[in-house]
Amino acid sequence: MVERVALTETAEELLRKLTDIHGPLMFHQSGGCCDGSAPMCYPDGDFKIGGQDVHLGDLTVEGLAKPIGFYMSASQYEYWKHTHLTVDVVKGRGSGFSVEAPEGVRFLIRSRIFTDEEYAQLG
Repeated sequence: MVERVALTETAEELLRKLTDIHGPLMFHQSGGCCDGSAPMCYPDGDFKIGGQDVHLGDLTVEGLAKPIGFYMSASQYEYWKHTHLTVDVVKGRGSGFSVEAPEGVRFLIRSRIFTDEEYAQLG
């Protein structure tokens, strides 16, 4: 099965730590500029998902009881619907609204275009 979003091992490690601190988590990727173009991680339910958001999938992390939902604004999805996204972690300060900010790291998206075969499987 083709998935739209995945995690690096480094992201999984950080998500286990952040879940211990904040409880279940979620991601939202907006179409904004600056920090809005980075995936933002929130305690699950703290960011209100609306009718203009697309659910890209649920990220399963070994050791966590609940998968982490990943959502994207519909306008951003239109640009990225042909790409596979991988959530990674790099050193540096991200947005103060995302739960990883105090850790001195930030989440970022690495992307690649789906193959024709993968895109066809997505429907």
